[in-house]
Amino acid sequence: MARIIVVTSGKGGVGKTTSSAAISTGIAKLGHKTVVIDFDIGLRNLDLIMGCERRVVYDFVNVINGDANLNQALIRDKRVDQLYILPASQTRDKDALTRDSVEKVLNDLADMGFEYIICDSPAGIETGALMALYFADEAIVTTNPEVSSVRDSDRILGILSSKSRRAEKGMEPIKEHLLLTRYAPDRVTRGDMLSVQDVQEILSIPLLGVIPESQAVLKASNSGEPVILDQESDAGQAYADAVARLLGQEKEFRFLQEEKKGFFSRLFGS
Repeated sequence: MARIIVVTSGKGGVGKTTSSAAISTGIAKLGHKTVVIDFDIGLRNLDLIMGCERRVVYDFVNVINGDANLNQALIRDKRVDQLYILPASQTRDKDALTRDSVEKVLNDLADMGFEYIICDSPAGIETGALMALYFADEAIVTTNPEVSSVRDSDRILGILSSKSRRAEKGMEPIKEHLLLTRYAPDRVTRGDMLSVQDVQEILSIPLLGVIPESQAVLKASNSGEPVILDQESDAGQAYADAVARLLGQEKEFRFLQEEKKGFFSRLFGS
């Protein structure tokens, strides 16, 4: 049975699509057949992050409307064998998605042998976002360590607990995970940013990962490479740790403390 995981947030610009790309790539690298779906109808970005924008012929809405089947629309990643991308439409309205049509696509993907279905949700509570989270078994709530971002994520937690299929049918609740992005320990020390503990106290959900602020993320996005493939970078390593935890492994949290500068670094200010 496929495990449906939504990557969601209340606020835009927190690294949701970057996280969806990294997490799906990390899961597939470990040998699990994985598909990542872009639910941001009209504002397609996932294919850019995944570096497959020139290979998009059919999209999610084409499948829903019967203009193409899944085999035609799915894009197989060239770097990771078990990874597939289902892009969003740039030209259609978000109302093209209905519960029945989305459920059919998810069921068809499960029948095709996908073990993990990662849903890259738009920010907020619009139609695409509600569709992405409705069928989820698990949710990765992505937030920056800032008050407005955390507050909006708290609102999303309320929706997950009340407007999902699991909530409506009285099933076991969606399993929630906290992914903290763009974390800068030096800014926490200065009091310019919430600490991990501050965010956990507000949201009260288990911590999946802490992704440090890193130029590697921007570089990876611009080159169409999920940052998890850059294992030399702190961000790539942090995403790999988060994927391991998602799959049940124990991993110590890294990149939470401000790096101590050596004598020469202090002396020359570098």
